[in-house]
Amino acid sequence: MRFDTRLVHLGQEADGATGDVVPPVHVAATFERRVQDPLRYFYSRGENPTREALERCLAGLEDARFALAFASGQAAGTTALSLLRPGRRLIASDDVYGGTRSLFALLGRYGITVDHVDLTDAGALDAALGDDVDMIWVEAPTNPLLKVADLSVVCERARRAGARVVVDNTLAGPALQRPLRFGADITLYSTTKSIAGHSDVIGGALVYDDEELHRELASHRTTTGGVPGGIDCFLVHRGLKTLSLRVARQVGNAEAIATALRGSDRVGAVHYPGLPEHPQHEVAARQMSAPGSILSFEYLGDPEKLLDRVRLYACAVSLGGVRSLIECPAMMTHASVPREVRGALGISDDLIRVSAGIEDPADLVRDLMDAL
Repeated sequence: MRFDTRLVHLGQEADGATGDVVPPVHVAATFERRVQDPLRYFYSRGENPTREALERCLAGLEDARFALAFASGQAAGTTALSLLRPGRRLIASDDVYGGTRSLFALLGRYGITVDHVDLTDAGALDAALGDDVDMIWVEAPTNPLLKVADLSVVCERARRAGARVVVDNTLAGPALQRPLRFGADITLYSTTKSIAGHSDVIGGALVYDDEELHRELASHRTTTGGVPGGIDCFLVHRGLKTLSLRVARQVGNAEAIATALRGSDRVGAVHYPGLPEHPQHEVAARQMSAPGSILSFEYLGDPEKLLDRVRLYACAVSLGGVRSLIECPAMMTHASVPREVRGALGISDDLIRVSAGIEDPADLVRDLMDAL
């Protein structure tokens, strides 16, 4: 099956007894069984039929054998980081989601060092690598500056150094980019975003192809308990079916917004991989099927006033939903990052991030231009 067919069919097998075209949602916390029966379902912290259906679909979208669903993207990230060993190092993209940076801050308690590196610079990555590196953590595109590391280059360097590669693919999503194809060991998602797509459920996922890795990660998830319930899994899986349709409209809207912003005298730099002047435009065109639905720009004015003036965009964190969202990272998603760190990265106090929804592009452009 091709990608769009997999979205609709994987994990959606009809129930043999009833013929349901939508499998039932399993909300049971525990499962009755006779002691002598082979163990299949025991307790929903470990296994749940609705969660497994979602995982079959997520794995199949990247031609992988395994996926694990989690209660949030942060829970998925925590489990991926459990692979690190004390005394070792993690190399991570310098520009990452603020919550991810907060997660990294906890690693020092366990004797793990985190080095933030501009992974779009192969020379900088080479300089940072060493025998003590366990993992390279890549955001591509990054949040909120939309930098795009060349995944093939990063994975090739990681293999030589004996390090695993985890790619946070949340901003692109599986419809636009599949990191395992480029050599990544694990793809991470906040399924809250474009995968579920309706801003009505929290979730996360890890996708990978290694059986030994699966045993380790699944054991960690069961032990720590960061699992989603049956209803949350159903909502994520329902959203997946329309992923390609939604993303196609969102990408077109983002392109229209980015083009309009370039012509405004109220706007400085516009960060969007689809623009020819973007520093990694060619890399993005090579490894992504489209440049995505997220963009950011420097507003030459008061961000608070701008956020108050828009009418169609919800001033809110998150991204990838059907409604367009707008936020100021310095005040919202990246407020926990020290100001001097934000400044060094280029996340100015007047940077605005937009997540394009599925509204009419002319309405979105007009609303934002009026607010500017």
